[in-house]
Amino acid sequence: MARSRNAIPSYLLHKASGQARVRIGGHDHLLGLYGSEESRVRYGELVARFAGGQTIDPIARKKETQPDDGPLVATLLQAFKQYAESYYVKPDGTKTDEIDCLQSAVKPLREMYGFTPVNDFTPLMLKAVREAFIAKGWTRGFCNRSTNRLRGIFKWGVENGIVPVATWQALTAITPLKSGRCEAHDNDKREAVSDEIIAAVRLRLKQRNQDILDLLLLSGARIGELLSVTWSMINRSDDIWLVELEHHKTAYRGKLRKLHFGKRAQAILARYEHVPADARIFNARRDTFSKALESACKRAKVKKFVPHQLRHTAATRIRDTIGVEAAQAILGHAAAAMTAVYTRKTDKLARDTAAAVG
Repeated sequence: MARSRNAIPSYLLHKASGQARVRIGGHDHLLGLYGSEESRVRYGELVARFAGGQTIDPIARKKETQPDDGPLVATLLQAFKQYAESYYVKPDGTKTDEIDCLQSAVKPLREMYGFTPVNDFTPLMLKAVREAFIAKGWTRGFCNRSTNRLRGIFKWGVENGIVPVATWQALTAITPLKSGRCEAHDNDKREAVSDEIIAAVRLRLKQRNQDILDLLLLSGARIGELLSVTWSMINRSDDIWLVELEHHKTAYRGKLRKLHFGKRAQAILARYEHVPADARIFNARRDTFSKALESACKRAKVKKFVPHQLRHTAATRIRDTIGVEAAQAILGHAAAAMTAVYTRKTDKLARDTAAAVG
């Protein structure tokens, strides 16, 4: 694959001199002793200017870093890491997916600007890190979200006396990447999967994965929600089985999330009655199921789809056969502030929908 014309230049070794170098515009720029703090700082400066489309002056040098320049970016990142590891956790103590997203975003920032004082961190430097995201092949949306995460770290630094207000305010001036106006690509829009494709893929899945697929379509659950269910969580006292999830995507916003299982879904779940009450009914990982779907799509020679598209499919089926309010009810779409007002109406509609579709 050809190198992107805007790919971030690498930090390299100039063997003849033992100095670090970076090649920009066909010219090597020596940065100082390879691996040294000075060379890392200089590298970050030149890369920032390159990402901003500015001319590189091979002679001009920034002043040497002085002790009164304040904490380094690496110091900020270490402090935020300690905070994040105690903040982004679920009630059971396990970390949320946000930790992994933060680690992905932070890594290029640390590598490129870890030795840069936070006082000297500029919008051009943040844009250079964003170019590194693009070079990794990340989607435009993920690049923008990752950039916002980094801005959020600097904002946290302002709150905790590590970052000057002016530094964070300057970073807010960066506009998001626009569709069609940058090198970052967009994923195809996630749409409902056709019945023909689902049928072809289903035949190429093992029984457990077939059951997971069917339950996702019948319940409108997210894959993570379904895989978290245990028998002890299911209220089977009524015709429609009910699960009230404590841990879900929008729990931190005060939203309720319930899964409703009709007769068809109950028949599928009954195959797993041997599973202990407090063990997950489906002892599977989200990425394992995703890979199984991808492999089945390949063998069926159909367009690849991801588990979340089954939620779109469930919503489309319910909307087309029963109505949009039914789809909203079964998928749990409701404003947090209105949840208490409409809980009774929404629950009844979700129960009726589960009874109708399975």
